[in-house]
Amino acid sequence: MHLFDHRHPAPPRRRRRAALPLAAGLALALGLAACDDDDDDTTTTTAATGAEGTTTTAAGSATGDTVDITGVDYAFEGVPQSVPAGTTLAFTNGSEGEVHELVALRIDDDQNRPLEELLGLPDEEAEEVTEFQGVSVALPGEQGTVVEGDLTLDEPGTYALLCFIPTGADPAVYEEILANPPPEGEGPPDVPGGPPHFTQGMVAELTVE
Repeated sequence: MHLFDHRHPAPPRRRRRAALPLAAGLALALGLAACDDDDDDTTTTTAATGAEGTTTTAAGSATGDTVDITGVDYAFEGVPQSVPAGTTLAFTNGSEGEVHELVALRIDDDQNRPLEELLGLPDEEAEEVTEFQGVSVALPGEQGTVVEGDLTLDEPGTYALLCFIPTGADPAVYEEILANPPPEGEGPPDVPGGPPHFTQGMVAELTVE
């Protein structure tokens, strides 16, 4: 359930194929290539010291509230039930050994099924009921890097937060990919590991009002 279709500033939204098992590799192959492709597409997020703070995005855009979310093994901490539109999610990895990511997906307004049921949908159906917002990847103990999309949530609705990194994946592999993104159009890197972290419970929801 990983949809990569945004740059910053974001173009009009369009659907992309949702692929749960390949999500972590796609985040790096597509997202990091996009960051490497164009300097003015870069998004910089400044973490706040508390529940609220300021964030600065590219090209002099306005500041707004920031919510700090921490990824641990295997959960998201600090996720509020709701936030006002325009809130930015700042992601930090609190794990000592695992790479984590925060993937934000907006769930279509006409969906009343629980998130667990949506996660089990076939790719084609998942594509029809979710929309990719952004993804931030973080090495152990570090602040996340937004590698694709935008984690400023401007559109009201329900959002799913997930981590698709394979369990036990070698952080050195991700460090190398972050430092040397693959060429755009090249297939996703093969990162060995176990089941993705969302299957271990690294899933959350929040409402944007």
